[in-house]
Formats: sequence, C-alpha cells, structure tokens
Amino acid sequence: MALTIQDLKHFQDEHPDHRLELIDGEIIVMSPSGLESDEVAAEIIRQLGNWVRPRRLGRVLASSAGYVLPNANEDVRAPDASFIRADRLKRTTSEFAQLVPDLMFEVASKSDRPEKLRIKICTFLELGTQAGILVDPRVETLEVHRSRQEAVVLSNGDVLTLPELLPGWEMEVSSIWAPEFD
Repeated sequence: MALTIQDLKHFQDEHPDHRLELIDGEIIVMSPSGLESDEVAAEIIRQLGNWVRPRRLGRVLASSAGYVLPNANEDVRAPDASFIRADRLKRTTSEFAQLVPDLMFEVASKSDRPEKLRIKICTFLELGTQAGILVDPRVETLEVHRSRQEAVVLSNGDVLTLPELLPGWEMEVSSIWAPEFD
C-alpha cells in the first residue's frame, strides 16, 4: 500500500527529529549527512540569503523545507538548499510548500552516490525548477543543471552566476568549501 502525505505528516509528528522524504509512496528516513556536506550547504544558504533577503527577492530554505511535488505520487522532497522567488510564494507556510523551488542545491555527503542526486535534480527540473546544482565537496565541483541543457561543471577559480533568477548575484566556487584552520 502506497503511503500518502498524511502518513508522512503523522510519522513526522511521531519522530520530529528525523528528516524524511516521501518517494513513490514510501517514507525515506534521511540519515545525518556528516559535518562537511552540512557546512558546505550552510555556507551556500548564507551567501544566497545574504543576497536575497535584503533585496526581498524571495525565500532561501534549508534541508528541512519539504516540497510537495506536482507529480502523480505527490512525492515530498527536500533539497539541501533552495530558493523560491517572492512572486511565487508571497507568504510562508508551516506546511510543505505546494510548488517546486526555482533553484535547488544537492550537496553530496560521503555516503551519497552522485548519480542518485542527479536523478533527484532532474526530477525537480522536469517539474519546473529552473536550475539544480549538484555540489560535490569531495572533488570541489558544482554541476549546474538546467532543463534540456548539458550540465556545466564549475570548479575552484570559477564563479557561479544565475542571471535568469538572481541578476547580479555571484558565488565563487572556492568560497563554499569547509575552511581549514592552522
């Protein structure tokens, strides 16, 4: 029997400390990702939020924000970082968002398979997300995916820009990796 959004909400109420997704009628418990990948995601969110919020461009969200996807199964997925334009979600909600984000990031942890993350990104793109970015701290690269386009790989020395979503915003690839302290 396929589980529903109501089942997910019930399970989440019973287990508030777990990060969950609903995929093809199955509740998936997301394990902690590890320090490095979470630190990288936090830095992306910080840089994105520092640009978006003062300009009132929209909402920047972390990995606990769930999106009810407009697919046949009404999957509920949660990217590591995401952005929704202000004109698409004028007021926040305590529920899962009933839309796909305009931009999403997936940060590969030590246990993630990049191909699985690419499939998740492609799902979002097929449903209307404009850009999905696979961030891999292990090789210090960003794969920028857009619908019906070849992925563009960026590495240290490159700058991520998304003029169609965030005119003027820039993020140096090298600026998001976890620092080393002497």
